[in-house]
Amino acid sequence: MPNFMDMMKQAAQLQSKMQALQAELDSITVEGSAGGGMVSVTLTAKGDLKALKIDDSLLKADEKEILEDLLIAAHADAKKHAEAVLQEKMKAVTGGLPLPPGLGL
Repeated sequence: MPNFMDMMKQAAQLQSKMQALQAELDSITVEGSAGGGMVSVTLTAKGDLKALKIDDSLLKADEKEILEDLLIAAHADAKKHAEAVLQEKMKAVTGGLPLPPGLGL
Protein backbone atom coordinates (compact mmCIF):
# COMPACT_ATOMS: atom_id res chain seq x y z
CA MET A 1 0.00 0.00 0.00
CA PRO A 2 1.54 3.35 -1.04
CA ASN A 3 2.27 5.78 1.72
CA PHE A 4 0.95 9.32 1.93
CA MET A 5 4.15 10.92 0.58
CA ASP A 6 4.10 8.68 -2.48
CA MET A 7 0.49 9.66 -3.12
CA MET A 8 1.37 13.36 -2.79
CA LYS A 9 4.25 12.96 -5.28
CA GLN A 10 1.92 11.24 -7.74
CA ALA A 11 -0.67 13.99 -7.32
CA ALA A 12 1.97 16.67 -7.95
CA GLN A 13 3.18 14.82 -11.06
CA LEU A 14 -0.36 14.53 -12.35
CA GLN A 15 -0.98 18.23 -11.75
CA SER A 16 2.18 19.09 -13.67
CA LYS A 17 1.13 16.83 -16.56
CA MET A 18 -2.33 18.39 -16.57
CA GLN A 19 -0.84 21.90 -16.83
CA ALA A 20 1.32 20.79 -19.74
CA LEU A 21 -1.73 19.22 -21.37
CA GLN A 22 -3.68 22.49 -21.04
CA ALA A 23 -0.92 24.33 -22.90
CA GLU A 24 -0.74 21.62 -25.55
CA LEU A 25 -4.49 21.71 -26.15
CA ASP A 26 -4.22 25.41 -27.02
CA SER A 27 -1.80 24.58 -29.84
CA ILE A 28 -3.66 21.61 -31.34
CA THR A 29 -6.24 22.51 -33.97
CA VAL A 30 -8.99 20.42 -35.51
CA GLU A 31 -11.21 21.13 -38.47
CA GLY A 32 -14.85 20.35 -39.09
CA SER A 33 -16.74 20.84 -42.31
CA ALA A 34 -20.23 20.72 -43.75
CA GLY A 35 -21.87 20.99 -47.13
CA GLY A 36 -19.18 18.95 -48.85
CA GLY A 37 -16.51 21.32 -47.58
CA MET A 38 -18.36 24.50 -48.51
CA VAL A 39 -18.11 25.58 -44.86
CA SER A 40 -15.23 24.70 -42.57
CA VAL A 41 -14.46 25.61 -38.98
CA THR A 42 -11.11 25.36 -37.19
CA LEU A 43 -11.09 25.00 -33.41
CA THR A 44 -8.41 24.43 -30.81
CA ALA A 45 -8.66 21.11 -28.99
CA LYS A 46 -10.20 23.15 -26.15
CA GLY A 47 -12.99 24.26 -28.48
CA ASP A 48 -11.94 27.85 -29.15
CA LEU A 49 -12.87 29.06 -32.67
CA LYS A 50 -9.74 29.96 -34.66
CA ALA A 51 -10.87 30.10 -38.29
CA LEU A 52 -13.97 30.00 -40.46
CA LYS A 53 -14.11 29.47 -44.22
CA ILE A 54 -17.20 29.95 -46.37
CA ASP A 55 -17.43 29.13 -50.07
CA ASP A 56 -18.29 32.25 -52.07
CA SER A 57 -21.31 30.52 -53.63
CA LEU A 58 -23.06 30.57 -50.25
CA LEU A 59 -22.80 34.34 -49.88
CA LYS A 60 -26.19 35.10 -51.37
CA ALA A 61 -29.11 36.66 -49.51
CA ASP A 62 -31.44 33.78 -50.40
CA GLU A 63 -28.87 31.22 -49.10
CA LYS A 64 -28.73 32.74 -45.60
CA GLU A 65 -30.58 29.93 -43.81
CA ILE A 66 -28.53 27.26 -45.58
CA LEU A 67 -25.32 29.04 -44.60
CA GLU A 68 -26.44 29.32 -40.97
CA ASP A 69 -27.26 25.60 -40.87
CA LEU A 70 -23.92 24.70 -42.45
CA LEU A 71 -22.04 26.85 -39.94
CA ILE A 72 -23.73 25.04 -37.07
CA ALA A 73 -23.02 21.65 -38.64
CA ALA A 74 -19.36 22.48 -39.33
CA HIS A 75 -18.89 23.70 -35.76
CA ALA A 76 -20.46 20.51 -34.38
CA ASP A 77 -18.17 18.42 -36.58
CA ALA A 78 -15.07 20.30 -35.41
CA LYS A 79 -16.17 20.06 -31.77
CA LYS A 80 -16.54 16.29 -32.13
CA HIS A 81 -12.95 16.12 -33.42
CA ALA A 82 -11.73 18.35 -30.57
CA GLU A 83 -13.41 16.14 -27.98
CA ALA A 84 -11.78 13.04 -29.50
CA VAL A 85 -8.35 14.70 -29.29
CA LEU A 86 -9.02 15.73 -25.70
CA GLN A 87 -10.02 12.19 -24.72
CA GLU A 88 -6.93 10.74 -26.38
CA LYS A 89 -4.64 13.22 -24.64
CA MET A 90 -6.31 12.66 -21.27
CA LYS A 91 -5.80 8.90 -21.57
CA ALA A 92 -2.12 9.49 -22.23
CA VAL A 93 -1.77 11.71 -19.16
CA THR A 94 -3.84 9.65 -16.73
CA GLY A 95 -3.03 6.18 -17.98
CA GLY A 96 -6.74 5.64 -18.61
CA LEU A 97 -7.74 6.29 -15.01
CA PRO A 98 -10.90 8.36 -14.52
CA LEU A 99 -10.31 11.76 -12.96
CA PRO A 100 -12.46 13.36 -10.33
CA PRO A 101 -14.56 16.31 -11.46
CA GLY A 102 -13.24 19.84 -11.04
CA LEU A 103 -9.74 19.46 -12.46
CA GLY A 104 -10.30 22.25 -14.95
CA LEU A 105 -10.68 20.24 -18.14
